[in-house]
Amino acid sequence: MAVTQQQAPAETAGGEAVAAVRAFNRLYTNVIGALHGGYLDTPYSLTEARVIFELGQRDTTEVAELRRSLDIDAGYLSRILARLADDQLITRERSGADARRQVITLTGAGRAVQAGLDAQAAGQIGALLAGLSEPARRRLVGGMQEITGALTGAARPRSWLLRPPRPGDMGWVVQAQAVGYVSQYGWDGTYEALVARIVADYVDHRDPEREAAWIAEVDGEPVGSVFCVRKSDTVAQLRLLYVTPSARGLGIGVRLVDECLRFARDAGYTEIMLWTNSVLAEARRIYQRAGFELTDEAPHRSFGQDLIGQNWSRPL
Repeated sequence: MAVTQQQAPAETAGGEAVAAVRAFNRLYTNVIGALHGGYLDTPYSLTEARVIFELGQRDTTEVAELRRSLDIDAGYLSRILARLADDQLITRERSGADARRQVITLTGAGRAVQAGLDAQAAGQIGALLAGLSEPARRRLVGGMQEITGALTGAARPRSWLLRPPRPGDMGWVVQAQAVGYVSQYGWDGTYEALVARIVADYVDHRDPEREAAWIAEVDGEPVGSVFCVRKSDTVAQLRLLYVTPSARGLGIGVRLVDECLRFARDAGYTEIMLWTNSVLAEARRIYQRAGFELTDEAPHRSFGQDLIGQNWSRPL
């Protein structure tokens, strides 16, 4: 008689993923103290604290709605509500619209407990984040957004912002442009060398009153850049406009150029110019939209390619 050996869960298809998720769950429950007797050193368990939090999000809540939102066993929820009622944190009444339904309301004491739990939770997470470097915080938040999207099917938020460069951003500018132009246009390493020289010159000789740079972030990660530098006393130069392919279509390139124009005007320049290549069609459309006009062009051999260099300018 043949005996079939049953595989352990970690050895089945997807077993490594299962093990990784379980390991993460064990780690995170330890980090937030979910296994301690009382959540955040209060008399309430994590589940009880979650019920209090949900009740605090609205004036009144029907029990059936609360059970659905928490996906919790009816008997377990009933015992939690009985305890909260004994502690005078909630009141329970029949619904005026349907006597078969029960409505829960946090008392003043209940709302005070809920506010205290919120403050303690925020402080706990704030302390956790304060112990991480800025890149690590971005990775952590980004990873949590990825987990949320994967489990709910919701698309990640595409919020973005512009900010001044931080330590490490200049290296990112060189790396991102080198990778981008090599993969999209086949340019060679001499372009990376050019970007590195431009960035180094900016860092070494920048006049803060008349020169600036901006980094665009999407969900905490750098995805774009632009520089405004001095060409002459009256002419500014826009340099190194770039948006990663994954972030295109969000209006970031337009916003970077607009910010460059605003700064150049405020710095007292009367004209702004830029140099680009005809193959960069998306960038040219942004420049044209911003009011730049082509002033001259000429063929050249650079970055391992035959290109047509173009100068564009506009008054300020």
